[in-house]
Amino acid sequence: MSRAELPSRRTLLAAAVVAAVAGGAGPASAAAPATVATRPTGSGRAAARTVDNRAWTTYTDWRGGTAAGTRAVAGDRPGLVLAKPAGTTDYTDPHTGRTAAYEYATWTSPVHRLAVPATEAIASWNAHTPEGTWLQIELKGTYSDGTDTPWYVMGRWAAGDGDILRTSVDDQSDGRSSVWTDTLAVDDATSGLRLTSARLRLTLYRRPGTRLTPTVWRAGLMGSDVPDRFTVPASEPGLARELVVPRYSQEIHKGQYPEYDNGGEAWCSPTSSQMIIEYWGGRLSEEQLSWVDPSYADPQICHAARHTYDHQYAGCGNWPFNAAYAATFPGLQGVVTRLRSLTDLETLIAAGIPAITSQSFLKEELTGAGYGTSGHLMTVIGFTADGDVIANDPASDDNEAVRRIYRRREWENIWLRTKRYNASGKVVSGTGGVCYLYFPARPTPRQRKALAAVGVR
Repeated sequence: MSRAELPSRRTLLAAAVVAAVAGGAGPASAAAPATVATRPTGSGRAAARTVDNRAWTTYTDWRGGTAAGTRAVAGDRPGLVLAKPAGTTDYTDPHTGRTAAYEYATWTSPVHRLAVPATEAIASWNAHTPEGTWLQIELKGTYSDGTDTPWYVMGRWAAGDGDILRTSVDDQSDGRSSVWTDTLAVDDATSGLRLTSARLRLTLYRRPGTRLTPTVWRAGLMGSDVPDRFTVPASEPGLARELVVPRYSQEIHKGQYPEYDNGGEAWCSPTSSQMIIEYWGGRLSEEQLSWVDPSYADPQICHAARHTYDHQYAGCGNWPFNAAYAATFPGLQGVVTRLRSLTDLETLIAAGIPAITSQSFLKEELTGAGYGTSGHLMTVIGFTADGDVIANDPASDDNEAVRRIYRRREWENIWLRTKRYNASGKVVSGTGGVCYLYFPARPTPRQRKALAAVGVR
């Protein structure tokens, strides 16, 4: 997302749902939903849960849904595939105008009752889509008054762009909730209306007459209800550790590939994603990078931008699209979630898991940043002995300048708050602890414990 104080997808969401400030998606166990654990507040009372994650990842999960032409497959990484078409349909790509026929099959998850009645919900997925295939993910919720939302399209996605152009879908609303790029939000959270349950529907597409199929390894949904706040309680430092994560600047790509939002300030999300992908050993081949202008440094950042680009949003900041991109690398999975404090980030860093965080702030609110932003992603790689945040901030002039140290209290507040004042003095939204987590498909016991501690499994 852009560093500039300009209207953005998130700003528009804030204007429409000023009191709805929650979000994030992450997987949970097959047996029970994962929620962010409660912690004592300063008064000794337990804080209310604000996030509920559920994911379908196991063979039992995939067998448990309602299938129409799909089939569960076992193995080291169980998944869902297109086995027998339920039908054939024509799809006209809204961004190219091309119409093509595709066979399709569907899988619908069981209804998940949200442990946190939610003002927002986000779907996520990890999948492989060979050439000639793509998928659509939809979400349907039930309101607290017992009525249902429509089936909302949360994304039409392919890893590449040879068949369809990856896209979110605008103008989806029933007058009580709306989809804003990647987030389903209750229009008026002050009304008391909430989502009490939800389910997902996956539609897998392939060229007719072939045996091609997408493979979906993870389908997740998150519901959350984070209270409005301009400030958050301060956490106590608890860890001094720094992970060795590659450093990449988005700014050295300024003006590159206008068709993918012109590099520079617009590429914080894919640049941050690529840093952590490479931390876990993900690499792109010369063949994969052969399309990039050979005069450009760090061509993998250009690749990440192209393969996270949302052609409707016209940018690279679609949260689930970034997580899905990370999961296209062998042995990786990615989720979008929301955390509650820097203590959660310390738990992850202690287990060797860096995180990508989303925050917005005025220049004077984050000492040493040198800029203000209406929405920016950076990578948290550790903490100093004093508890300050060590971040790989892609909004830097070059790769060497990417590593930054930010004051703990300032950083925690700009990340976790849900409301703030912009440069014009107008009240707008903050992201309320949103982050991306990328980690191995087969985490170590220590990694699994850390992820479960922050509500992700």
